[in-house]
Amino acid sequence: MRGKLHKKGHASPATLSIAEARRAVLKAQGFGNRSSNRVTQRHVIAVLKRIGMLQIDSVNVLMRAHYFPLFSRLGPYPVKLLDEACYKRSRRRFFEYWGHEACLLPLEAFPLLRWRMERARNFVGTWKSLARFAKRRPDFIERVLEVVKEHGPASAGEIEQHLAEERLGRSGGWWGWSDTKAALEFLFWCGRITTATRHNFQRLYDLTERVIPPELLNAQALSLEDAHRELVRIASRALGLATEFDLRDYFRLQPEEARARIGELVETGELVPVTVEGWKAYLHRDAKVPRRVIGQALISPFDPLVWERKRPERLFQFRYRIEIYTPAHKREHGYYVLPFLLGDRLVARVDLKADRKLGRLHVLSALEEPGVDRAQVAEALAGELALLGEWLGLGQIYVAPRGSLAVTLGQEVRRLAAT
Repeated sequence: MRGKLHKKGHASPATLSIAEARRAVLKAQGFGNRSSNRVTQRHVIAVLKRIGMLQIDSVNVLMRAHYFPLFSRLGPYPVKLLDEACYKRSRRRFFEYWGHEACLLPLEAFPLLRWRMERARNFVGTWKSLARFAKRRPDFIERVLEVVKEHGPASAGEIEQHLAEERLGRSGGWWGWSDTKAALEFLFWCGRITTATRHNFQRLYDLTERVIPPELLNAQALSLEDAHRELVRIASRALGLATEFDLRDYFRLQPEEARARIGELVETGELVPVTVEGWKAYLHRDAKVPRRVIGQALISPFDPLVWERKRPERLFQFRYRIEIYTPAHKREHGYYVLPFLLGDRLVARVDLKADRKLGRLHVLSALEEPGVDRAQVAEALAGELALLGEWLGLGQIYVAPRGSLAVTLGQEVRRLAAT
């Protein structure tokens, strides 16, 4: 690192190179620490708390979004370890709510997000269509809450069945949702209900007080400023090094609210202002800038390393966009494209699909980044794909002849399978 870190009362910020910034970020995010030892729930909990939350998404072309960041950092692990930590009453360590998006968060974060729940109850901070619906149908929403109280944990479909006499038609403005589903979503935003468990990814709703431990549910309310300060603190630890936008985007905070809290953390010395080849950032005071990071991981589109799409451009010179919602003929790289981390660089990208019926992992396209050693990347990526296939229970890997890396990668995959 060039220059000394800024301390409280010092005027000039430190200067980091891009390579130093990358290594600080990867270290903070938990990359390069894979062990050959058996992964236990302790490892799973440690990683989840380290990065602050796991985003939930319904796309299942490869693996559900919340499972994958743990694989990227730990390698193959039993997914039941995460399921138990999230949904088994006796072992629950995490809950579902809105963090970055819909996320799994440590139970300790519940008091930090009460302000978001309170705002939702005042029709602020939710989707505008949802707020309009809630204003129009308060009695119906309270009726749905009563059904959850009486019959929960229950799915949206089960709750709707209990409300059959009040059932309304499907609402096209809700992506096909029923009014019951809209009411449940509003109650979830408000923190009045939450996810007790999931069955085949389907939420089973229950009253929040029957899911969140009493000591957290009844904890003394934090001021808005204290809650935001702690959320910025969590984001800064998880990110290691971050711009102002990165810090507030982690928990989707408003600019003016986050900016004041960032300034306070700079004053206390918890955040250290730095410059990275022309752009300004903040380094958490406990962040390490290692001399080397030995990373090797496929990165999910929903991984916090790449949530904010400008971040991989700044740190890795890697332009990344998810193209799930892009028409097929307009996609540049593919439908479900994962960056590949090797060392401290994003060196390639692969479009992956799990064909569970055939027991095959499909590599629909593979492209390396400019200037990398193609043979080295292909060898490492083939090994990572083999680990992924093992984790997913897929016995074969098929590499389609699409993309500049495809031929070499296919050769490596076949060589590895033959050994």
